[in-house]
Amino acid sequence: MGVASKQKTEKTIIVEHLSKNFEVIEKQKGLWGSINSLLFPKKKTIKALKGISFSVKEGELVGFIGPNGAGKTTCLKILSGLLYPTSGFVQVLGYDPWERKPDYLRKLSLVMGQKNQLWWDLPAIDTFELNKAIYELPKKVYEESLNELTTILGVKKLLTIPVRRLSLGQRMRLELIASLLHKPKILFLDEPTIGLDLIAQQKVRDFIFNYNKRYRATILLTSHNMDDLNDLAKRVIVIDRGEILFDGELNELVYHFAKEKIIKVTLAKESDIKKIEKIGKVKKINYPQITISVPRETITFASSELLQNFPIADLTIEEEPIEEIIRKVFRGELVKDKI
Repeated sequence: MGVASKQKTEKTIIVEHLSKNFEVIEKQKGLWGSINSLLFPKKKTIKALKGISFSVKEGELVGFIGPNGAGKTTCLKILSGLLYPTSGFVQVLGYDPWERKPDYLRKLSLVMGQKNQLWWDLPAIDTFELNKAIYELPKKVYEESLNELTTILGVKKLLTIPVRRLSLGQRMRLELIASLLHKPKILFLDEPTIGLDLIAQQKVRDFIFNYNKRYRATILLTSHNMDDLNDLAKRVIVIDRGEILFDGELNELVYHFAKEKIIKVTLAKESDIKKIEKIGKVKKINYPQITISVPRETITFASSELLQNFPIADLTIEEEPIEEIIRKVFRGELVKDKI
């Protein structure tokens, strides 16, 4: 086996120069515009993914984040075999996903927070029985898995209740069970806690964390929930407009993306706040403590100005909170520094 081939087999997920384009018809305004678009359609190419590359090792839990429309869900659908790429190389567990081989499909699960697989008018147990047949699970394996999952997620009493009568949090936990009965080695989780209350969110996060550790499952997680990322993902991949901006540890986001630093000063006596505003942007005043933000490149000058011109009892310099960095990612405000 060659070196390149050996390296590929050591990775659970391999994505190299992956691109995906969609052709859409541009709709013109008004009635006549609609008719004209129907008779003489004008097509436009949308580049959802622009040659992205990354890999994930077995047992890794990686946050896959970015603003809406960044290309996250498109990528997950390609990895799951639901979409065919325009170009590039993709391999998951040694399989080409879009070949949709039964052996491959038995080893993965795609959980989308806004998509349901449970039948609305039937109890969840009916869906579980169907999945047992689809994945050809032996009765003993199925019962053991069902008992374990329902116990951990606290939903044993809900199995025979029609899905439409359950709360969103209860349904989401049952959706997870439906997706994990066959103990997949690959989990693609697309906004798994969306719309859940705080207690339900924490239960789902705890479950994902324990599942990852217990079964060494490889998990790719998309989420707009900061707690999901802080609790679960050491490594994050930031994607925007179909391009990867960052791939590394969550804490490194600050180093690569933070344009400002935070200075917290404690005044020894009353001073003119407006003069401090000339040095940096005042973010919070809780007298005698004042918090300001300044551009990274001016941090030394700003600190010196404060110490020389104001009665400072204490001064500390901090990085921007990761929460704020991620919010900027979701708003599409960040551009990676040259490194």
